[in-house]
Amino acid sequence: MPQSPVLITGGAQRLGRYIAERLLDEGSPVIITYLRERDAVDAMRARGAIALQADFSSTAGIIDFIERLKGCTSRLRAIIHNASIWQPDSLDDIEQSAKAYEQMFRVHMQAPMLINTHCRELLLAGPEPLADIIHITDYSAAHGSRRHSAYASSKAGLANLAQSFATRYAPDIKVNSIAPASIMLNRGDDASYIEKLKRKSVLDVLPGPSAVWDSVRYLLDARFVTGTVLPVDGGRGVK
Repeated sequence: MPQSPVLITGGAQRLGRYIAERLLDEGSPVIITYLRERDAVDAMRARGAIALQADFSSTAGIIDFIERLKGCTSRLRAIIHNASIWQPDSLDDIEQSAKAYEQMFRVHMQAPMLINTHCRELLLAGPEPLADIIHITDYSAAHGSRRHSAYASSKAGLANLAQSFATRYAPDIKVNSIAPASIMLNRGDDASYIEKLKRKSVLDVLPGPSAVWDSVRYLLDARFVTGTVLPVDGGRGVK
């Protein structure tokens, strides 16, 4: 029987796209979600990925995606929750603050909760001996953030969900988290900011998305690892 596909939310850009491309390189079928049509989505389709539009900022959008996912596949090898919204706290505008927090809650917590719950049968339907769920969280989930407290707390919720599902779904489905920090640059990051990021870790490098891919590959292969958080932060915790 052919391999079951891996679902990657937010798989059309940056880290999600890199992980999707590496899986495709290995011959694994991939399903990605995306929010808006763009050239990168077409590029992923050209490589063989199934691309499903999904808006996780509303409950209706999440439910609609789950229904369409079940319409395009009967099984999954793994789910990688990578979709994310990164917004600073809005201290002056209460309506904007509430709206941003609600969006991050839905994308980082509600969507993974509903997808994990209602796609369990897809993970159990494949020929593989074990299935995986991987939550991409953040270093700040365990440490907080002065300027991004809403983001950090919603990512902490995502990490907590992984613990709950690891217990609920054992022994058939492994559930783990990856908590990265200072992995990739954003457009507009200047030299001084880059040096500041590098100094936060003891390894003094910005490794790029391959560092997270290495962790994904490890968790997919590890047969005796579940309910864990794998830090990918260059040793920030020991500095």
